[in-house]
Amino acid sequence: MFDFESFHRTMVGQTVLCVGDLMLDEFVYGEVSRISPEAPAPVIAARRSETSIGGAGNVARNIASLGAKCIFVGLIGEDAAAAELKAALAREPLIESILVTDSARPTTRKVRFVSEHFRTHMLRADWEMTHPAAAEVEQQLIDTILPLIPRSDIVLLSDYAKGVLTARVIRNVIDTARKLGKAVIVDPKSANFAIYRGATLLTPNRKEFAEATRSRADSNESIAAVAPDVMQLADCEAILVTQSERGMTLVLRSGETVHVPAFPVKVRDVSGAGDTVAAALAVAHGAGASWEDAIRLASAAAAVAVGKKGTASVTPAELRRQILPHAFLAAEEKIVAHDDELEARLNDWRKQDLRIGFTNGCFDILHPGHVKVLTAARAACDRLIVGLNGDASVKRLKGEGRPVQSERARAEVLAALEAVDLVAIFDEDTPLKLIEQIKPSVLVKGGDYTREQVVGHDIVEAYGGEVFLVEVLAGFSTTSLVDRARGGKA
Repeated sequence: MFDFESFHRTMVGQTVLCVGDLMLDEFVYGEVSRISPEAPAPVIAARRSETSIGGAGNVARNIASLGAKCIFVGLIGEDAAAAELKAALAREPLIESILVTDSARPTTRKVRFVSEHFRTHMLRADWEMTHPAAAEVEQQLIDTILPLIPRSDIVLLSDYAKGVLTARVIRNVIDTARKLGKAVIVDPKSANFAIYRGATLLTPNRKEFAEATRSRADSNESIAAVAPDVMQLADCEAILVTQSERGMTLVLRSGETVHVPAFPVKVRDVSGAGDTVAAALAVAHGAGASWEDAIRLASAAAAVAVGKKGTASVTPAELRRQILPHAFLAAEEKIVAHDDELEARLNDWRKQDLRIGFTNGCFDILHPGHVKVLTAARAACDRLIVGLNGDASVKRLKGEGRPVQSERARAEVLAALEAVDLVAIFDEDTPLKLIEQIKPSVLVKGGDYTREQVVGHDIVEAYGGEVFLVEVLAGFSTTSLVDRARGGKA
């Protein structure tokens, strides 16, 4: 799994150039209790309304809420909605907005009428113009965008087919970005993916992908089968197909396919979830994450967004809580000492198709070297289980006078670390039995071991898992710490 703490430190320095269709989202909340006497239509008793920045503007807002800087270019008309959007964007300290005005078109506005009791959308009213921007406005957009590309770390095109991203605007932006070595992510709307030729990553949803490829796209396998043709046509590095509750499927030009399941969450509103995914992808990849790590983070961000009302943005704290859910549990809730309790946790995680990691040790006195290994181990998986040698086991391995701390004390210290999702105490000298039960996707040890020395490496590799060795932090050893505390010379 993505190393969130490293990402959080890096993302603050990122600048994302976002170009796309800006719109004003309005939500009118109320209840229906009668039918209109004028026509067979329900009457909503409006109780309150909220407005927010929508469309590509919501992408920009999510980029900023994650802590990165966003340079945003959009198109507005000369109306009240434009004035409201300008004011809202001006209140966002991390968004630098450059808005091109076209007096011949209305600012895109969407009003959704929502039943608060049933939490369902009843009706949506749109004010919009979908034809491409006029030639002179198109040129103004190009002249505005191109000088901004050198200032950005990554470019994101958010296409809602409302006239901003014309074929000519797209071509100029992608070509310039490629010349400058900038990655370009496109959230496409056109079924003709060829107009996005040269983009780095395309992120259609399943319906858009099916229409563009004239395929069913009803399984990960069918998506993977036709994606290479799309990538050849669009000359892109990767395709990411978002599938709502079915997760996301990434297909790389190399032929590798990665499927990330959706987080199991209670969905309140899916409005803007795609915007959140695009924003998280741009910020994560701009911060140096691989595409696989970036989509895992984007999946977590989407889970946060759909759990909120309206067009939502996601904060680093919310994202951290989604990625590291067990970091907020009390230590005793993360410690298991019985096989049946461990099996129940494993079954739950397996149902969610989560990548389970495992490492082990005595952890008699927790030191920075341990923390480095545990943090790296958690970054390689979705859930990390730490196997902890019980007191009798430590005594047999380390001799009289050890452990210094009881197994319960050691378990509680480990469980207090946010990188650790579960601590499983075992009494044997090796964790082999535990590894056979867990069947981890990733088996992690410090780099002072070779792969062949890692207990269980043959078992894990036999079913397709991997062994991951973490470079150790020099100068830290529990044995030397214990000797020093007891007056020794180590």
